[in-house]
Amino acid sequence: MAKPRWTAFPHASKDYDYAGAALAEAWPRLHRGDCEPFPDAAGLKGLIDAAPKLKPKQSLEEAAEILQDAWRAYHRGDFAEAVEKGLSVGLLGTNVANKATNIYATYLEEKDAAKLELFQASAARAEELQAAAKGLANAHYLHAQALGRYSQGISIGKALAQGLAGKVRASLEAALKCAPKHADAHIALGTYHAEIINKVGGMIGGLTYGASKDDGVKHFETAVKLNPDSAVARIEYANGLVMMFGNSKMKQAVALYAEAANSKPADAMERLDVELAKEELED
Repeated sequence: MAKPRWTAFPHASKDYDYAGAALAEAWPRLHRGDCEPFPDAAGLKGLIDAAPKLKPKQSLEEAAEILQDAWRAYHRGDFAEAVEKGLSVGLLGTNVANKATNIYATYLEEKDAAKLELFQASAARAEELQAAAKGLANAHYLHAQALGRYSQGISIGKALAQGLAGKVRASLEAALKCAPKHADAHIALGTYHAEIINKVGGMIGGLTYGASKDDGVKHFETAVKLNPDSAVARIEYANGLVMMFGNSKMKQAVALYAEAANSKPADAMERLDVELAKEELED
């Protein structure tokens, strides 16, 4: 696959350059939110032993090097390169390709139609990975993330009519079954509850979609505890509070945005989150 021609990350990428051994050293901090395992040869062998369809055309050592470079590209904000390198090793590279696609489409792609196409492509790749390896948490989480962002793009009302809410929830629950400490999946489930309640109300949301304010808050609180450095956990929590409770929670929401804006980003995605929080506080 050729490298996509995407808008460049608008900040200094050298601030998030994890060359050589620095990537492995920073991995626990960088992936506290998504529980993605470090892609060394031994780890890849374990994945392939459990799901043979993941076997790449390269040797495990070569595949590991390519995947580590793909993640380096992702963390420094070269999302197009992350996609290109990830997909070059087949299904093993789906998660890095999908995460790069989802984050790029969410923050940097300006054309609405292009955003939707990117989310659809990511969701389709995730479904292929799910079929090959059901035990990978991020095969499910990134599927939900892509469908969730797609749903926001077409409107939550249309997404509910198309039955996408059930697919999002099923994938998030599958991700948490694989990795109970997956903070990002908890964030997304909190958002699921908040958006449905905001759209159809608490009673219909509860009866039809199993949404509740208590569960929404619980998922957001869990996410912040699991990943206390996360700016996006606070941003989504703040948004969720306003969607579920209105102006009565505005003071708490503003405080959460302030915490997000003061967070220290460890990579390009986190920098985009922090900048978003700053912009919201200035408006």
